[in-house]
Amino acid sequence: MRSTLRRRPAQRRSVERVERMLDECALLLDEVGYEALTTKEVARRAEVPIGTFYQFFHDKQGLVRALALRNLEAFLERVAERIAAAELGHWTDLVDLAVDEFVDMKRTTPGFSVVDFGQVLLGPGGAALEGSRRALDGAHENNVVVADRLRALTVEQLDAPAGPGFDRALLVAIEATDAVLKLAFRADPSGDEELIAECKQLVRRYLADHLGH
Repeated sequence: MRSTLRRRPAQRRSVERVERMLDECALLLDEVGYEALTTKEVARRAEVPIGTFYQFFHDKQGLVRALALRNLEAFLERVAERIAAAELGHWTDLVDLAVDEFVDMKRTTPGFSVVDFGQVLLGPGGAALEGSRRALDGAHENNVVVADRLRALTVEQLDAPAGPGFDRALLVAIEATDAVLKLAFRADPSGDEELIAECKQLVRRYLADHLGH
């Protein structure tokens, strides 16, 4: 996976500055959207010199890619914590758990409604910025990266067969989830509950052919 940073912060002060820039980027995405986002305004609100911004990020695309990667890491951490704390009776519980965490982040995490795991939405659940489907990794689409990370996190819980058949099924499930949840947030800015439930049911039924009932 390619680095989203021009250079990695080594000192605590630098780490804090990078985090502030990411925080302000997320807030500005909600306030003005991606197209009106500027590096100058991010630096001003994060209270760092513009030169400091360019020490760590090539441009605003690099900043947004770093935010997307932080979002993905946060999502995986939340899913892992839920798995550790939950008593999963069946693999379908994992589907519900992952969808619920994504929906909650969509509703509560700043900037997540515009940039979740890399793809930049130019409107709620609508058209995406050209080229942003490979924001996390220049060699693979974002959902391929997400599928790979989720597989590593959940395969033991699923007791799933290793191999290309399962990998393909997981990618299809994630693509389907992505599409239906975009529809849910187009229908309702807070996420249409009936469509969210349909998404869970669709993915559970599809994966049942690969993982068993």
